[in-house]
Amino acid sequence: MKAAVHRVYGPPETVSIERIAVPVPAKGELLVRVRATTVNRTDSGFRSAEYFVSRFFSGLFRPKFNVLGNEFAGDVVATGGAVTSARIGDRIFGFNDVHFGAHAEYMLVKDSDAFATIPDGLSYAEAAPITEGAHYALCNLRAAKVKAGQTILVNGGTGAIGSAAIQLSKVMGLTVTAVCGPDHVELVRSLGADRVLDYSREDFTTLGDRFDVVFDAVGKSTWAKCKPLLEEHGIYMSTELGPYLQNPLFALFTPLAGGKRLLFPLPTISKDDVNYLRELVATSKFRPLIDRYTALEDIVETYRYVEKGFKVGNVVVQL
Repeated sequence: MKAAVHRVYGPPETVSIERIAVPVPAKGELLVRVRATTVNRTDSGFRSAEYFVSRFFSGLFRPKFNVLGNEFAGDVVATGGAVTSARIGDRIFGFNDVHFGAHAEYMLVKDSDAFATIPDGLSYAEAAPITEGAHYALCNLRAAKVKAGQTILVNGGTGAIGSAAIQLSKVMGLTVTAVCGPDHVELVRSLGADRVLDYSREDFTTLGDRFDVVFDAVGKSTWAKCKPLLEEHGIYMSTELGPYLQNPLFALFTPLAGGKRLLFPLPTISKDDVNYLRELVATSKFRPLIDRYTALEDIVETYRYVEKGFKVGNVVVQL
């Protein structure tokens, strides 16, 4: 089968298209014919190992898993037995940032992994990007214990995480202020944002408003700049580690003061989470934004594009 393979950490050029053996499912595993996947910041981070801490999960000196790709949509074509969550012929989608493997024509999925059946009427390309950005947003909103009627500011409203955070916040009953570039104000408003700020015209950190939650979904700001925006017991969250890795450190100490807090939750995803997102998509309460479609053969250029930081939503790779 064709696969995008990386054997050393580094830039996009470390990835190449190779022919490798089709994996064989063991007991409790499914073999999935991948029809669509994505290239996202998780893939990029594990490929480059820019943050050294990622190597404790992926291998200290070289990658343990040579085929990346954490989001997938495809068909179950075989099982190794003792599988109860899907049958041969099922169309499924899901997320796996432990073993990865979706940047290939076939991948293995454990019966216990985070996946669900694709809603009727949804294509593989539409289903593939449901989970990555949304599960980061979902984890953060749940960690903040948001309640209906609260206010949230989402910085980075056009990213995979930010666009999901806007929609999930509305599902949870929050009033949403979103920040984006001048070309995407109407797009972000269409996601449900109650107020949209154009960062080229207004610095959101100078607002006189106060929010229950400030969620920096692109990691472009800091705790110090955003703290004045928070209500008395408000919460700041970021998707990045922050200058000098400050966000995980502040997350340990700011809750002790009993006032404004910084949270840095570790993302998790379960089968229940995927089914929750599936239901939101099926009922038109959530839709992942899609920037463009590419091919597996163009994986290097796709990585380069994603890492420029200007994509709108998700980049889908069709196989």
